[in-house]
Amino acid sequence: MSDAALQISLQVGLVGLWLGALALLAERLSRRQGASSEVARKVMHIGVGNVILLAWWLDIPMWVGVGASVLCSGVALASYKLPILPGINGVGRNSLGTFFYAVSIGVLMLWFWPVRPHYAVIGILIMTWGDGLAALVGKRFGRRLYTFAGMQKSWEGSLMMAAASFVVCGLVLGAVQGGDGGMLGVALAVAIAATALESFSIWGVDNLTVPVLSAALAFGLNVLWLGNP
Repeated sequence: MSDAALQISLQVGLVGLWLGALALLAERLSRRQGASSEVARKVMHIGVGNVILLAWWLDIPMWVGVGASVLCSGVALASYKLPILPGINGVGRNSLGTFFYAVSIGVLMLWFWPVRPHYAVIGILIMTWGDGLAALVGKRFGRRLYTFAGMQKSWEGSLMMAAASFVVCGLVLGAVQGGDGGMLGVALAVAIAATALESFSIWGVDNLTVPVLSAALAFGLNVLWLGNP
């Protein structure tokens, strides 16, 4: 086996171990708290999204990430009809969020990998932490409700979405290109847009629109406003 093939095998193995450990943890949480446990799903949601950091750190080839996205998309679609990880994505669940989540990773890697991977990281982590924490905070502390396009949300959850999105975008951009007022302005604009997109979540489509359009906005504002590539 060549050195390149061995390196890719090790990279894929590390990612596989991470995802496998997450699946086992989520299933254990589900069995303890009930098959419809929101906590189990969000643990998986947040954990899976963070794999983009592992891919960035390991410099995983684009084709590996896209291939994994296609595979996971197929498994997600099958899980709506078959009892695959039922505690995470129950059969007949009225949402395609898991499928859209997997698709968004492939789309962003195709678009930004490997030249501008930090934009893919921004998009996925906004969905990972923003949406994940918004759902948990909204469920636990949401008292002030509002309706947007037929979707009921809480102000507490939406504020958490905005805060997490701002922090994610600011930290990633700051790490890559340094921090200044313009970068914080980009992070704020992306956070507002991501929060608005997350408010429309019919069929779980926000798992696609939030990461893809947040990354696109961050990229566009950086190029057109700040003059950064």
